[in-house]
Amino acid sequence: MRIFLDTANIEQIKQAAKLGVVSGVTTNPSLVSQAGATDYEATIKEICSIISGPISTEVVVEGVEAMVEQARQISTWAPNVVVKIPATAEGLEVTSILAKEKIKVNFTLCFSVNQALLGARAGAAYISPFVGRLDDIGQDGMQLVRDIVDVFQKYPEIRTEVIAASIRHPQHCVEAAKAGAHIATVPYPVLMQMIRHPLTDTGISRFLADWRSVSRR
Repeated sequence: MRIFLDTANIEQIKQAAKLGVVSGVTTNPSLVSQAGATDYEATIKEICSIISGPISTEVVVEGVEAMVEQARQISTWAPNVVVKIPATAEGLEVTSILAKEKIKVNFTLCFSVNQALLGARAGAAYISPFVGRLDDIGQDGMQLVRDIVDVFQKYPEIRTEVIAASIRHPQHCVEAAKAGAHIATVPYPVLMQMIRHPLTDTGISRFLADWRSVSRR
């Protein structure tokens, strides 16, 4: 399972890139705003220059023609840009049009297997089931990831990759990997939590203490 970073914070992306484990980024206007950026296009272009893998960014208009036009424009920002299109009837039409033009689509805000299947059939490169948001309303978000992966595996002609999105904690990443998700996109704090373990910290402290004791002899 590959790891994407879910943020628009440039410093977080730079720090994560140094770890050598992040192969893509997902973002949206809300994340760009939270990062304090004022120029959406410039922010996405900078992210694309830091991470060479897929960088998903969202259309911010409604209506098929408007979405297609904006998606085409976004796709010119960098070779590794992926356009996020919402899982709606209009989104399906837009996805179909863009797929025919070889513009990669991340079919996002997916909350059902039906939406995922239709998005894949429309030609989406990625499907993003939102795990945490389903958990928030008392449903099992990770079960959706399992179900989508299971369905896609039954049909080898489906090349759409599953991105486990709206990840809230490290255990979500474990479950996504067990479910067979191709990708988990995680906030920076979750990525850092994945690295840490108290026994690792304890072990390092003990080794260092023992080394200091030995080196004084």
